[in-house]
Amino acid sequence: MPDLRPVFFVIGLMCSALGLLMFIPMLVDVFDEGRAWRAFGISGGMTTLIGALLATISYTPNPSLRARGAFVLTVFAWLVLSVLSAMPFLFEPINLSLTDALFESTSGITTTGATILTGLDNMPRGVLMWRAILQWIGGVGIVVTAMAVLPMLKVGGMQLFRLESSDMGEKILPRAASLAGGISLIYLGLTIACFFGYMMTGMDWFDAIAHAMTTLATGGYSTSDASMGGFMDNGADIVCVAFMMAGGMPFGVYLLMTTRGDWRAPFRDSQVRAFLTVMTALIAIVTLFLVLSDQFGFGRGLRLAMFNTVSIVTGTGYATADYNAWGPFAVSAFFAFMFIGGCAGSTACSIKIFRYQVAFEAMRNYLFRMPRQHAVVPMRYGGKPLPPSVVYSVMSYFFIFFLTMVVAAALLSLIGLDPITAWSGAGSAIANVGPGLGEIIGPSGTYQDLPGSAKWVLLVTMIIGRLEIVTALVLLTPAFWRS
Repeated sequence: MPDLRPVFFVIGLMCSALGLLMFIPMLVDVFDEGRAWRAFGISGGMTTLIGALLATISYTPNPSLRARGAFVLTVFAWLVLSVLSAMPFLFEPINLSLTDALFESTSGITTTGATILTGLDNMPRGVLMWRAILQWIGGVGIVVTAMAVLPMLKVGGMQLFRLESSDMGEKILPRAASLAGGISLIYLGLTIACFFGYMMTGMDWFDAIAHAMTTLATGGYSTSDASMGGFMDNGADIVCVAFMMAGGMPFGVYLLMTTRGDWRAPFRDSQVRAFLTVMTALIAIVTLFLVLSDQFGFGRGLRLAMFNTVSIVTGTGYATADYNAWGPFAVSAFFAFMFIGGCAGSTACSIKIFRYQVAFEAMRNYLFRMPRQHAVVPMRYGGKPLPPSVVYSVMSYFFIFFLTMVVAAALLSLIGLDPITAWSGAGSAIANVGPGLGEIIGPSGTYQDLPGSAKWVLLVTMIIGRLEIVTALVLLTPAFWRS
């Protein structure tokens, strides 16, 4: 049994920080003369107290954290924060049910972006700010987890991005803390740049702040029921595309650019080059379809194709149009786009570009060796040898990813959802994308009308997807808990 005191100590500190953040939407509502300030004041006080008590009880000098403890910390941190961040939604005037509150908070902190709320244009601003904050902290948490923890745990091939100075011993906490500082500064800087970009398009300060936070986090929560479509007139969607792409890039590249002055780092990264190539090709295909099918002219078609393709591939989930109305090809294409994702070490979600690169390299190697049984063909990634353990991890990840989606879709079908809603909902949840397909959960709909049991299936699937699947499933094995 691993020593869990360092785990609970860190979670306690996270909970206290989460509680303090709740006072921000409280102040927004106070100055806006809104009705939700009490909900955030009460929730903030309770969450801060819970976190402080947990940190005090579990405090240990010079805390160390080994691999098993890191697994527990990664899973429990997301679970506990998802539960506590739902607290403000339970009070007046939001007054959601427990299921809906947990769904909204889980979707927010995992940056999925699926929502059960409607009437956003008339919602108290404190509520809208809290949703944006959830996605913003979820986004930076994802990057830190992907860069400092998952490579050490060898989850889904992430060991490819293991830092040379990291190990499986007691340096996990210091390494995570060190990386968190640098990443947070870059993350904050990009968010501020995005904010000013939105302000230049005519957004008011509140909408600009909220959308900047959810854009960099590739989360997709908006302040309007029309999503980004309500802000297109002055070019907000163009700014959004630029910063969704920025969120989908590996933050390790940004660190190299800012700390070492290596401004050519993006061009040397094979994953970045593949990501940009894939995005360009997909945008061209969708644009060509919209133009040839006489639905839009070239300019309008390119703009809509670019925005919605980038939004779905990066898992942001904003929409400027109901692509369900574009025909069967568009529906099928956007469903497939859900499973691409951005780069490893980004705020983007889903399978990630590097895993496809590894899978294609393994397939190329396999096909080359089939007629040449004794040939020695080394596999490479980014110009470096590709260990078989990485290939095994990636292939296992693919299998478990789609198996989890199938199980979730089967459960949703048993609950009574139609096939399109069940399959797209399961795919959207495991890939942390947000909108699904069909009239209910499509880009113009919400998850509000789904049965409570379906929402529980989806929120569990969101957490599993955000934890890179394997991290969550490892804790369910009895061997993990044996000393």
